Amino acid sequence: MQCRAARGLLDWSQQELADRAKIGIVTVRQLEGGSHEPRRSTLQVVRLAFEAAGVQFIEENGGGPGVRLSRPVR
Repeated sequence: MQCRAARGLLDWSQQELADRAKIGIVTVRQLEGGSHEPRRSTLQVVRLAFEAAGVQFIEENGGGPGVRLSRPVR
């Protein structure tokens, strides 16, 4: 869910995420589809790609997990 939301914030296609995270598009589809438990290393490279683009991950804190874009650094 957070992956699709982060892609939406950035207006990235699944292919763009795959390219930036250096993983296959099938892996992105499987991750977003929830068809099986992803590898920890896959989650890490996806998260790093999103964070490099300014996405912040919000952990579950009673309201559920989420994502947001960080403010530009001045």
